Amino acid sequence: MPADLAVLGLGQLGLPAARAATAAGIGTVGFLADPRAAAGINAGRPPAGGSLSAAELRRMLAAGFRASSDPADLGRVRTALICAATPPGAGHAPDLSAVREAAQALAPVLRPRMLVVLESTVHPGTTRDVLRPLLERGSGLRAGRDFHLAHAPGRLDPGSRTVGYAGIPRVIGGLTPACTEAAAAFYGRLADKVVRARGVQEAEAVKLLETNFRHVNIALVNEMAVLCHELGIDVWDVVRCAESKPFGFLAFRPGPGVGGRAAACDPGGRLRLVELAREVNERMPRYVTQRAAALLNEHGKSARGAHVLLLGVTYRPDLPDRQGAPAGEIASRLLALGAELMFHDPFVAEWSVAGRPVARADSLYESAAAADLTLLLQHHSTYDLQGLAAKAQLLLDTRGATPAGAAHRL
Repeated sequence: MPADLAVLGLGQLGLPAARAATAAGIGTVGFLADPRAAAGINAGRPPAGGSLSAAELRRMLAAGFRASSDPADLGRVRTALICAATPPGAGHAPDLSAVREAAQALAPVLRPRMLVVLESTVHPGTTRDVLRPLLERGSGLRAGRDFHLAHAPGRLDPGSRTVGYAGIPRVIGGLTPACTEAAAAFYGRLADKVVRARGVQEAEAVKLLETNFRHVNIALVNEMAVLCHELGIDVWDVVRCAESKPFGFLAFRPGPGVGGRAAACDPGGRLRLVELAREVNERMPRYVTQRAAALLNEHGKSARGAHVLLLGVTYRPDLPDRQGAPAGEIASRLLALGAELMFHDPFVAEWSVAGRPVARADSLYESAAAADLTLLLQHHSTYDLQGLAAKAQLLLDTRGATPAGAAHRL
């Protein structure tokens, strides 16, 4: 099937988009600058740490999808999605290096009437002030006149069994009304609902609001967890009761830190509440480490020399992605206290902290029984927490997943 869509960047946003397009019968090529990475995908090897299984990738390839490192392939399509990763850079601002590289690869082969959509997480104004000049200078074409340019903030719920790609409404904002309509027509083939923003910056700001909403509410419930522990209150029961309110409340739950690729975002340092939320959430790994050391002390043991088993080192349950997971910082802090670490995660075969490999527990229950402290950092569905609580000498549950009274909980 000839390609009609190019997806630049085959990571957390790009691969699901390519998969949805391929399933919809759209000929799709995924662009990667690294020929070896493209060859690996074409051989059926999904990128490490992604949410796509080898079987799912094989089905995509069988349906006509392919990866390419040849920029000439970009010039044969009508639509290009830029899904480059934008990890936090200096001052927590999105690092736009990969977006710029994608634009520079696309610009020389950009054709009239092509649609270009940026899905990457960026600050408002990036599509217009960063991406647009790169595409125009490299192509000699003008956005909004010769080609369509729009932003569609990435919206995914990795690992969800209830909401698929098509079931998530897509927000579209174009540089001009015609750009918006061109993008809406394309996404109407992938999603059940398309929501038109007034413009490209409004669409960019949607992601800003959604991401910060999550971080601010997690920070609030994390502070509640610390307060409730000091007062001898079960924070998990507090949340359970509060979420019975049918209005004015949305349940968030505390944890050992905030993982994922979408960091709290504060353009220009003007969102004071977001900055405070970031500070609160960034303190949680230290707080968990302090709780762990205190529990050991209460049971007559020192953190120095203690055998600690870490359960779950990914940032989301039942997924291999470790991006931003708090497990790394917690492990580093425990090592600094002199603890001896092991880990177990059904989705992670090898794990290193600060360049130092951490031993993997092959026998989960035997390792929990031998450890001075077992620390649950991520609740994978394969964990029998009641059984683990019975085996472990001491169990600290940072996810509130164990039955009440079966373990110490955050």
